[in-house]
Amino acid sequence: MLDRCNRLMTEAQKQGLDAVLVMSQINWRYFSGFTGSNAILLITPERRILLTDFRYTIQANQQTNGVFEVVEVSRSIGMDFISNELKRIGAKRVGFEDASITVRQFKELETLGVELCPISDAMANTRAIKSKYEIEQIIAAQNASDAAFTQLLGRIRVGMKETEVATELEYLLKKNGAEDKSFDTIVGSGENGALCHAIPGDRTLCHGDMVVIDFGSKVNGYCSDMTRTIAIGEPCDELKKIYNIVLQAQLNALAALKPGITGGELDRIARDYITEHGYGENFGHSLGHGFGLEVHEAPAASKTSETVLTPGMTVTVEPGIYVEGLGGVRIEDCCILTEDGYINPVNSTKELIIIE
Repeated sequence: MLDRCNRLMTEAQKQGLDAVLVMSQINWRYFSGFTGSNAILLITPERRILLTDFRYTIQANQQTNGVFEVVEVSRSIGMDFISNELKRIGAKRVGFEDASITVRQFKELETLGVELCPISDAMANTRAIKSKYEIEQIIAAQNASDAAFTQLLGRIRVGMKETEVATELEYLLKKNGAEDKSFDTIVGSGENGALCHAIPGDRTLCHGDMVVIDFGSKVNGYCSDMTRTIAIGEPCDELKKIYNIVLQAQLNALAALKPGITGGELDRIARDYITEHGYGENFGHSLGHGFGLEVHEAPAASKTSETVLTPGMTVTVEPGIYVEGLGGVRIEDCCILTEDGYINPVNSTKELIIIE
């Protein structure tokens, strides 16, 4: 945690900032280790302070391991302590999370009498490079997902509802070591597969359906993310054609994935292949995104992304084709950049699985 705070403060000082305030739960967890629901972090060159209320003081002291001074304040957390500390150090410019605070919180910050400077991008960039510990948690989460998916394949049958598939999968995730799902499970069968983020419903699996299953596990707060598309019985020729196009587009992108490529270049490799085969209009989302404590983080692998991928970054590679009235196919792996390539912790097959 100390290294994370130091990296953030180094970036803040490059921007001429005297202190940083952290007010979102996901970021105070990242920088301090504290998992409670009420806190503000004040990070300066000489002090790291965590403000919370009585309910969490013992927990905060345990979880921050002495890296932060824990200060008990009222549950509503006033600004008096922060104001006094900023005055003490003569702070003029203070970084704040412009991407995540509410209008009410911003109005409270305005009472501090300092220049408020956006620093959400710097926080995101700090979080984008994963440590060895973070990578270990991500791999553990993906191991739970792979095991759950393998077991799910033995339970899926014609006549099951999408909701039943999702419920069974989420049970299996926890049975295989996940503390929770990393996001709401997506199950889209038949024509519902054309909905990129289909919400599982009462539609039953029918012979000839393609079923898009997008899901993830969470271990010690860290997320995995994968998608597989399976068939219930023999699918039609067009769906089999679409499956092979999506698979090859993903393989092409994975073959190019290494430090130095930009998110935009990676996206273009998969997108160009799909477009060349006549389905460019049916691939409307970005190729991928980073993941960690949140399932969607920096960097982006999108058409407009100029971010250069570097070792320690994570990125999903998930091309898809979606045809209204017919269905959809998406294949997704979650990858971790290394010095000379990447680690792909997803072990589930990408060959088309047909459930008879």
